[in-house]
Amino acid sequence: MGEFPRFAVLGPVRGWRGDAELALGPPQRRAMLAFLLLQEGRAVAGQTIVEALWGDRPPDRARGAVRSHASRLRSAVERDRARPEVLLTAGDGYRLVLPDDALDAALFRRGLAAADRARASGDRAAARSLVADALSLWTGEPLEDLPGPFARAQRARLAEWRLAAWETRFELDLELGLHEEAVAGLSVLAAGHPLREGFQRLLMLALYRSGRRAEAIEVFERSRSLLDAELGLDPDPELVGLRRLIGAAGTRASAAAQLPTDLIDFTGRDDQVASLVRTLTSGPVVAAVAGPVGAGKSALALHVAHRVRDAYPDGQLYADLRRDDPDAILSDFLRTLGAPPRPGASVSERAALLRTMLRRKRMLLVLDNAPDAESLRPLLPGGGCSTLLTCRARPNVPPTTEPGEFGVSQVIEVGEFSEREAVLLFGRVAGHDRVEREPEAVREAIALCGRLPLAVRILAARLASRPGWTAASLVRRLADERRRLAELKVGTLDVEAVFARAHAGLDGDQARAFRLLARAGSPLFSLDTAAGVLGRPRDETEALLKALCDSGLVTGPSEDRYRYPALLRLYARRLT
Repeated sequence: MGEFPRFAVLGPVRGWRGDAELALGPPQRRAMLAFLLLQEGRAVAGQTIVEALWGDRPPDRARGAVRSHASRLRSAVERDRARPEVLLTAGDGYRLVLPDDALDAALFRRGLAAADRARASGDRAAARSLVADALSLWTGEPLEDLPGPFARAQRARLAEWRLAAWETRFELDLELGLHEEAVAGLSVLAAGHPLREGFQRLLMLALYRSGRRAEAIEVFERSRSLLDAELGLDPDPELVGLRRLIGAAGTRASAAAQLPTDLIDFTGRDDQVASLVRTLTSGPVVAAVAGPVGAGKSALALHVAHRVRDAYPDGQLYADLRRDDPDAILSDFLRTLGAPPRPGASVSERAALLRTMLRRKRMLLVLDNAPDAESLRPLLPGGGCSTLLTCRARPNVPPTTEPGEFGVSQVIEVGEFSEREAVLLFGRVAGHDRVEREPEAVREAIALCGRLPLAVRILAARLASRPGWTAASLVRRLADERRRLAELKVGTLDVEAVFARAHAGLDGDQARAFRLLARAGSPLFSLDTAAGVLGRPRDETEALLKALCDSGLVTGPSEDRYRYPALLRLYARRLT
């Protein structure tokens, strides 16, 4: 093996002879090498190589380019170019001759086959170890950055190999009883591949077997809603059957536990967490977390809610008001509490029944993404229960004890991370070693994304999934303002999409104000400046700015002063 080179395609295409890395040339030459590597020793005609690199519209001199690539690859991979033993001519084409263990993709398949044999023989621990070893061969996106139709098709095929291997790995975890250990990894995979029902099923099982039945049911409900919205499909029968099994197992009375899973890498907000914990453990209250889009309001609220669970022995109820209307939420809460169905009941009747059922209970209600005070009123329990809500603007609700009314005891406002918090989150997601290697580049990257918590998480996740990248390469990608928002996307997390949803809720005048004010000098501006830019009276301008604050697109740090968070200002300027 020492005389032959070895190659990697499960990430950037690379090659080595011994410890020395081979210079494989530009992307198209590496694409040709990857094509030959994945033929596993079969001879390939010159025209087939042309089609793999250029499809059905090759340039006039494509065959000459293939010969040139072959010549330069020989210089890179052969010990003696005059007597090739790796890259051989075959008719008008070529073939690569390598030992079986010279390609990471072949080693990956061999490891999975060995794992299948161990599992069939009953040795699940050995099978799990073999699958983990096979997955460790991956260094990033397969065939990363290579051009051509073959590379595009193979990227999808190889990525499917990897996902199937992860599914096998977590099946083995559950067979070995490692339920709680599997939850964190499955949560990431299920969020990154929300339409892959295998991951949703395994996450439901892991949560259920860890005693987290309500969270397992929440996974099913999210999956069902997404499948219906995206594809118009019902869940797989196996998923439905598991949901029934979990539901049947929980028919006995127990405390409600509807909170979604806390983030395992929740970071920062130490003072805000401590303050909310003190408030929510002191007695029945209504507390709120407010801030612009992408500031991590929901993450903070859920983290605190998990911290104070012991103070609410009758359990926790959770609802996302962005997804469901108050009537649907009331029905869900009542069903969870064991109330018989009441078809035809009005919202006020359901709300009264909810207050009655909660009167002697001590529960925590988490109401996420509340649009306004009016939508909250039917859901507030009173009695010995507390409510923690998240909203984009500071709730303008005075304390009151009138029936059907409510007051907010505490409002915590959040915005961008401090640099310390942003660097800490970046390290927890991407790996602290990546921060230690390039501390200045990491700080520059998080500054370019405005230290917005959602953007920092996305940026770190992109680096974590691409071992061949560096923090400096992230800085280069973010440097172009025209491309910056497009770079802040990974899996289902997308900064620009979050901004666009908030912007879609504006009317014409509000959207015009959002665009125009972003181009007016500083991101921090006064009410009088805004009135001058918009050409409107002061009171009309103030109403427009209040609407922008309510939408979470602009913040109001002080009276008559307003500010665009950095990425929101960039988004608004792009809209013009």
